[in-house]
Amino acid sequence: MNIGQFRIGMRTIKSSLAVMICILLFYFFNRGDAMIAALAAVFSLRQDMPTTITFARSRVLGNIIGGAAALFYVFIQNMVQHHTLTELLLVPLAVAFVIILSDGINNHAGIISAVATLLLISLDSEGDKSFVFALQRILDTFIGTLVAIGLNYFLPLAPTQTEE
Repeated sequence: MNIGQFRIGMRTIKSSLAVMICILLFYFFNRGDAMIAALAAVFSLRQDMPTTITFARSRVLGNIIGGAAALFYVFIQNMVQHHTLTELLLVPLAVAFVIILSDGINNHAGIISAVATLLLISLDSEGDKSFVFALQRILDTFIGTLVAIGLNYFLPLAPTQTEE
């Protein structure tokens, strides 16, 4: 549907619906902030089911890689006393490691989500809660990607409606 020069396509509607479903799920199950799940749903939702599954897989794998690197960083951070120096040296090294690993396993589409997860956990969490925090973020990503896959399964785009 067009309104002047603006187009409202099925992917736009499905993205908005995915965000709404994530918010409802998190509200219903009292999971707190739906931000990660909503982002995962929008990032994973693509023009067709195979592409959606590919992006969902890359996003989840990226979150696992970034979460694991962040947990390693937090473990080391908790063992040393110079937190600022450790952060200054280890976080950039962890970013490089995550990018190199993701590239090496051909998960190019998951690099940004891996780095974002690493930074979210390592720079914005409390040390003793980081393991649970990392697992929750990975679970949130699963929820969002499952919402995207479900929407593409139940509301597929018509062949002529693909949009970017």
